[in-house]
Amino acid sequence: MSVGEVRQGGLKVWSPSVTPPIGVDLTEEQTLAVAFRHLAGIGFAENMAGHITWQPDGRAEMLVNPWGLWWQEITSSDICAVDEDAHVVRGRWDVTPAIHIHTELHRVRDDARVVIHNHPYYVSLIAALGKLPELVHQTGSLFLDDMCFVETYDGEVDSAPRARELAARIGTANLTILANHGVITTGGTVAEAVYRAASIDRVCKLAYQVMLTGRAPTAMNRSDMYGMRASLIERAADVYWAGAARCGSGKNVTVRSAPF
Repeated sequence: MSVGEVRQGGLKVWSPSVTPPIGVDLTEEQTLAVAFRHLAGIGFAENMAGHITWQPDGRAEMLVNPWGLWWQEITSSDICAVDEDAHVVRGRWDVTPAIHIHTELHRVRDDARVVIHNHPYYVSLIAALGKLPELVHQTGSLFLDDMCFVETYDGEVDSAPRARELAARIGTANLTILANHGVITTGGTVAEAVYRAASIDRVCKLAYQVMLTGRAPTAMNRSDMYGMRASLIERAADVYWAGAARCGSGKNVTVRSAPF
């Protein structure tokens, strides 16, 4: 391969003939409940902070978690729906004004069908240092040339105008780190967005622990990273999601028990 040539990856190189199925049919609400519980289970969620929104293709409304429930306890019966202006149109609970972060990204990004925001520990640590993580491992290829850093903390994003400003700063990036705050990941599908969210905290943890050694990490070839990025997006995201759904489908993701 010549210098500077981009290595091919993803389905162009290899496509599996068969993959393990999820093994259960999930409604949209159940799908979102699995996403919440899975990300909480791997340490992505800071108790009841943050949101996941899903705006299925061709629909104005967005499915979202309500205020007051921790991610690990959310069931499908807790999922709310909001319109494009953040008004609750379906559900038993209320949704905080921070939902505008999501509504405004959905409004300007046709590719961002799913938006995930929370404050995982190592992402928050890197964010407090005022930088993006250095990509020191092949999984970091997932974020190559697809990260944005918002360098100032301006308090809670609790209105549409403030959220529109943030969306403009994010642009087309699928991974945004917010200084002194947390992270926003986007994706065209639940599987893609969840896979990015599940990967970023480990990427930040590795970057931070490499920093602690005081040594410079071995640089990866960008052409190799492009190929790996394609493989992670095209091959890994869906099978990762299937595993998350299999592991979570046996739990009560359907109905909240009485008295709630």
